Amino acid sequence: MMIVTGAAGFIGSCLISKLNEENFNYIIAVDQFDDPAKLKNLEGKKIQEKVHRDDFFDWLDRNYEEVEFIFHIGARTDTTEFDTAIFDKLNLNYSKEIWSRCVDYQIPLVYASSAATYGSGELGYKDDESIIPQLLPLNPYGESKNEFDKWALNQEKKPFFWAGLKFFNVYGPNEYHKARMASVIWHAYRQISEKGEMKLFRSHNPEYKDGEQMRDFVYVKDVVEVCYFLMRHRIDSGIYNLGSGKARTFLDLTKAVFKAMDKEENIGFIDTPEDIREKYQYFTEADMSKLKSIGYDKAFYSLEEGISEYIKTYLSKQKYY
Repeated sequence: MMIVTGAAGFIGSCLISKLNEENFNYIIAVDQFDDPAKLKNLEGKKIQEKVHRDDFFDWLDRNYEEVEFIFHIGARTDTTEFDTAIFDKLNLNYSKEIWSRCVDYQIPLVYASSAATYGSGELGYKDDESIIPQLLPLNPYGESKNEFDKWALNQEKKPFFWAGLKFFNVYGPNEYHKARMASVIWHAYRQISEKGEMKLFRSHNPEYKDGEQMRDFVYVKDVVEVCYFLMRHRIDSGIYNLGSGKARTFLDLTKAVFKAMDKEENIGFIDTPEDIREKYQYFTEADMSKLKSIGYDKAFYSLEEGISEYIKTYLSKQKYY
């Protein structure tokens, strides 16, 4: 039996598809299940049972002997939310409860951390656990993820295998419900379809020209491949980066979207919203050497490959993975 929290969300639902492809069909899906748009992510998937996140710990206390692995993907991921109490409840304390039960019941665990923990990148983007206490995230979401990473590393009792994954800018199918928090690829596809143009944020940093802000964009199918690898690997516990390993500009991204849509480029710029302007990351790039050092050797989708598949196979047909 496999457990996936955040099961109806973007990455969680894609992970269930990957597990189904590998003939893992005895899956317990944990989420709120109150958003009809998110529930579409689960249609057609093989799931044994849906458990509300508020009932999960009681459920696990009754059924732990059957559980083989927990993927804790569920979290509050809104980077514009500044109510720390929400993050304390959903990202920090809930994760601690899962960790403690994985220790007590000897269940291996993979959980979602975030590249938001790196802040503006003053200390680089290497997944060196010794620097985690010194990281300075730029928002409460990143802080909540970093606080849990620090807490996990400080625990004397740990699951016999565990891994925290610092997701970089993930994009791909099943993010239709995310609205403002959806990937730039999703927003670009929508804007270009409706208006024939794409507006990017201007740079408010003199070191970067407009559109040349850089991020590590990683296709969700690569993310779930790494999760599956770790489920089988079950050694080398620790915290790992999970990006493509290559930073690309927003201009590169937008041009790839126009090409995948077979439309002429029409790119403009607007000011970055003030509520995120001071907390904006201008560069991220995952150092992927640590994951590769434990044996992960699959090639990652290039940005152009990922965007092409995402648009042609999923977005243009309103399909789910």
